[in-house]
Amino acid sequence: MAKGRRGGFGGGMPGGMQGGMGGMMKQIQKMQEDMVAAQEALEKETVEVSVGGGAVKIVISGHQRVQSITINKELIDLNDEEWLTDLQELVMLGVNQAIEQSQELSARRMEGITGGLGDNPLLSGLLGG
Repeated sequence: MAKGRRGGFGGGMPGGMQGGMGGMMKQIQKMQEDMVAAQEALEKETVEVSVGGGAVKIVISGHQRVQSITINKELIDLNDEEWLTDLQELVMLGVNQAIEQSQELSARRMEGITGGLGDNPLLSGLLGG
């Protein structure tokens, strides 16, 4: 081995990788900041779902928090013996659809920031995933 050399890398990072790592860390930090901003925006964004021909309307935030449930009693057949069961099913269906749409909204927002990098297990810890 030549005098003054340690290991196979000459004691330093080959090919200027130190600068590359700093640039990558800046990109990751920017991505984290963008993700925080997107999460804050999702808290204010809402999705609205209507089921049963408008009998039940659900409004939910991008954080999957139900904001309101509106039931239009004029569209519920109170003379039908099953009206309560039907209403319960409509509410359940509407809430589930609203949650799914809210999750899709959130995933689209995060995908726009990470470009799919959040699926990388090596980066997920750095990105807070």
